[in-house]
Amino acid sequence: MVSLAQDVASSHRSGRMSAEATWGLIMLLPYIAIFLTFVLYPVGYGIWLGTDIKAYHRIFDDPIFLRTLANTVIFLGLAVNIKLLLALLLSGFFVHERRWIRWLSFIFILPWAIPSIPTILSFRWMLNAEWGMINSLIFQFTFQDGPGWLLNRVYGLGSIITIHIWKYLPFWTLILVAARLTISKDLYESADVDGASGLQKFLYITFPGVRNMYITSTLLSTIWTLGDFNSIYLLTGGGPADSTQVLATLGIRYAFGMSEVRAGVATIIVALPFMVPIVVLMVKRLRGEDR
Repeated sequence: MVSLAQDVASSHRSGRMSAEATWGLIMLLPYIAIFLTFVLYPVGYGIWLGTDIKAYHRIFDDPIFLRTLANTVIFLGLAVNIKLLLALLLSGFFVHERRWIRWLSFIFILPWAIPSIPTILSFRWMLNAEWGMINSLIFQFTFQDGPGWLLNRVYGLGSIITIHIWKYLPFWTLILVAARLTISKDLYESADVDGASGLQKFLYITFPGVRNMYITSTLLSTIWTLGDFNSIYLLTGGGPADSTQVLATLGIRYAFGMSEVRAGVATIIVALPFMVPIVVLMVKRLRGEDR
């Protein structure tokens, strides 16, 4: 009798587990369908389009491509490093618990919270060479015409990098503020007792405490910055004469502006040998931090 009751209970238990597994699979089906339709299929189709050798001959023969590659390197090198360095410095200010600093942090985060289109178009209006606000102020105080901010490659790239940093600096500052808050205050109190200076506390307590987060943020910011289409397209449109194009905007120009989809995909795939090691390194770092 005991064995029969155990068999009945076991059958009920297995039946219940089978029903739960079935319902779990049913609940996952919408996610699987969306993932296959909107992620796996587009990525696979894009990689298939990028296997066309003629597309690479097309972009390599285009004189704009080498300049675009140089612009991308300059954009990534300056925007990412300046942005993270400023975020590291500003995080030391916003980590203080004074009330007015907390209120200031709400204002500071607004550029990142506001959508890109209205903010960047506002900067485009202000940087207009003829009737923009910045050149109007320059003429008012110096009686000299201001430069063509968006009509010159150097000024154009500088404006793009500046606005990109302004837009995304608050996010990375908050990330590093969170990293600073994980450092024990006892370490700083011990350093004060030992007579350590502010620079010594930063070098031996603060930076070692936020170093892993700083490196991980730099890697992630590099990936996101490479795909930043809005800052360039909305501000300069890649002009003048395609002199401020980066890989993200040039790929869109080929695909939609010139109806050369394969060349557009090839332009993006060119960046993969550079990006894949960064992604692998970032994943390894995240796994190491989890352990």
